[in-house]
Amino acid sequence: MTHATDRLPLYALWLGCRPYEDVYALQRELADRRKRDELPDILLLLEHEATVTSGRGARDGHLLSSMERLGARGVAFVTTDRGGDVTLHAPGQLVAYPIIKLDGERRDVRKYVNTLTGVMQHQVREWGIEAGTIPGLVGLWSDKQAPGRWLGHDAAVEPVKVGAIGVRISRWVTMHGFALNFTTDLNLFSHIVPCGIREYGVASVQSLTGRVANVAQEALRIAPVMAEQLGLSLAATLSWDGSLDVEHIEQMVRPRAP
Repeated sequence: MTHATDRLPLYALWLGCRPYEDVYALQRELADRRKRDELPDILLLLEHEATVTSGRGARDGHLLSSMERLGARGVAFVTTDRGGDVTLHAPGQLVAYPIIKLDGERRDVRKYVNTLTGVMQHQVREWGIEAGTIPGLVGLWSDKQAPGRWLGHDAAVEPVKVGAIGVRISRWVTMHGFALNFTTDLNLFSHIVPCGIREYGVASVQSLTGRVANVAQEALRIAPVMAEQLGLSLAATLSWDGSLDVEHIEQMVRPRAP
């Protein structure tokens, strides 16, 4: 059993709303540094400008719009190295990218994905939404007809996806993470078959409850939950609205690192 005093530090960074490719490049650099133990575990929290991303499992036909149409709507398109199919990021969505090293008992991919699911589940419960999983499908689901109750996918009248997960783990250092819809423009999902799933729709906290969340505030609330669930100790939650390069990030976390 790991005691709180034995836990490694986690530094959470709120980055605001950023272009996908800029943060993708930052993730790769941070992950390389983490593999060499040059940086502590870091959690990037942010929103993305509207972007369709294609993962390693993307199938032909799951992108429903041409590049021209995406561009006309102000939606970027990026191919990534994460797992999963096509998905969408946009303002109003809380994105969490843990750049952490999975050591010891944490070296379990399924357990890690389940942890990310549980963090999202905890977060939406604060808004009166009960959610869970569907066998064979990754992500977090609720019942559009009864968002305050989740008795399993078999009992759900209209399952809808409120949170998506796509990860990459290299030498047991993680990249990518989850995207949880709070006030996301759900019309943007019409450009894709979200995560390759045709039979179910997507939802947000706003569409399920009629309530509007502040994503920055949700990021502050989710950081300690993420640290606890990952078996880490939240050392600090910091905000950064400057350029996205490793040197700036290192200056923020290195003086506090053990």
